[in-house]
Amino acid sequence: MLNRLSLFKGWLLLIVLAKALSISFPANAQIIQTNPQTQDSFEERIRQQQDSFQERIRQQQEEQNQQTQERMRETWLRQNLQQPQLLQPQQTIQQQEFTRQRQEMLRQQQFRLQQDQLRIQQQEFSRQQQLRIQDQQLRQDQQIRQQQEFRLQEQRRQQQLRQQNKNL
Repeated sequence: MLNRLSLFKGWLLLIVLAKALSISFPANAQIIQTNPQTQDSFEERIRQQQDSFQERIRQQQEEQNQQTQERMRETWLRQNLQQPQLLQPQQTIQQQEFTRQRQEMLRQQQFRLQQDQLRIQQQEFSRQQQLRIQDQQLRQDQQIRQQQEFRLQEQRRQQQLRQQNKNL
């Protein structure tokens, strides 16, 4: 009894889903054709989004860089201006901290440069890949046109032969 009830509920759920989604395969089937202008505008929007994203990243990196420089400046001020009476060991520790912060900032800058180079390489690779795909599509289109032209010529030749045979 429970099995029949489950089966009934399953069919009922399937019917409700089919109605809700309005599934009718032949009636709703559509051929989607890409419009080159739509394709170009889509690619342009993607480029704009990438540029916007990269600009935000660049601004964040600059802010981080400024914060690091500010910390370094504060450390330097503590070492050199605010506490001239410090003992030698404390000065050494502060100088080491200042050096460590400076090295960290340089490491971050180097990392950002590497990220930028990688991003540029990826963009160039994507561009080259798109050019290869477009070139391949052009060659395929050209082959199809040549094949169609050959078929048309062959059909014309066959028609001419039939016409000549009828005339004889």
